[in-house]
Amino acid sequence: MRQIEVVENGVQAKEKMDMLLMSGFTKDDIYLFAHDKNRSEHLTENTNTSGTGMKEQGFFNSVGNLFRSRGDELRSKMESLGLSESEAEAYEKMLDEGKVVMIASKMNV
Repeated sequence: MRQIEVVENGVQAKEKMDMLLMSGFTKDDIYLFAHDKNRSEHLTENTNTSGTGMKEQGFFNSVGNLFRSRGDELRSKMESLGLSESEAEAYEKMLDEGKVVMIASKMNV
């Protein structure tokens, strides 16, 4: 099960997160992406959502992200959550426009 939301700011992200929580996702199932790394970390901390780490990406992708551009890193992380390459590219373009992408994904369902 997966749901993707695109929002403009932290207030909208919080509203969508509440909606996702009511629909059966947990905070550990929800991932926030922003093109600016500081904004992404700030939103993740303020909403107590998950970061994409080794569990989701696997060891080699996680290490590889150290050497990728921010756009490549974001697309790789989104693909690790089940998005296709073309979906990840489309959502990464939205990040380029300053939007925030939220991916709610139940990996074991």
